[in-house]
Amino acid sequence: MTEVSEKVMKTKGGGPSRGAKWPAYAACGWALIYAAYRGYYALGGTAGMFGTPVSMGQWRLINGMGAVIILIGAVLPVATLPLWQRRQARVVVLALCWVVAVGCVMHALVDCTARILSLAGMLHMDFPFFAPIDRHEADLQDLLLNEPWFLIEGLLWGALGWYGLASARSRLLWVACALVATVALTVVGVLSTVGIIGKFIVG
Repeated sequence: MTEVSEKVMKTKGGGPSRGAKWPAYAACGWALIYAAYRGYYALGGTAGMFGTPVSMGQWRLINGMGAVIILIGAVLPVATLPLWQRRQARVVVLALCWVVAVGCVMHALVDCTARILSLAGMLHMDFPFFAPIDRHEADLQDLLLNEPWFLIEGLLWGALGWYGLASARSRLLWVACALVATVALTVVGVLSTVGIIGKFIVG
């Protein structure tokens, strides 16, 4: 499962190949876009807001922290490219790719399901950080903007991990494990969201 292809991950000059680099740079760029979006609200921007925050200071702080975390996430895929050349470090990077891919895709699937149920009037969602709020607009913004970002980011990290595996068998096992984990966590997240089981924090 952790077998890594030297031919795929390295060029003749010793660095990662172009095929291995593109998902890393794409994941970085995609994260930077979302970090800028969060940073805009952290700096006091109000365009596109679907309600009035209970505390503007708290709202800006939450978005500022989110922007910083996402910026760190943007650096990771590119910063870890040299580690693919080190046998022991590859296993760690593959695990990181797996965790981020599963986490982001699961987040998108659970929250998209919740927003669709909310739009259909089948689920009441709480928004503790807002006083007056347009629930319909909030659902649409999350469904059409936030969750597609998580989905694409997860797929890009998955692609990075895919390029780090050599054989068809190792890729199949890696993807199968990721799919099983994603489905299981998504089911748990949806059941938690609709109140069938206890609280399961997704985001």
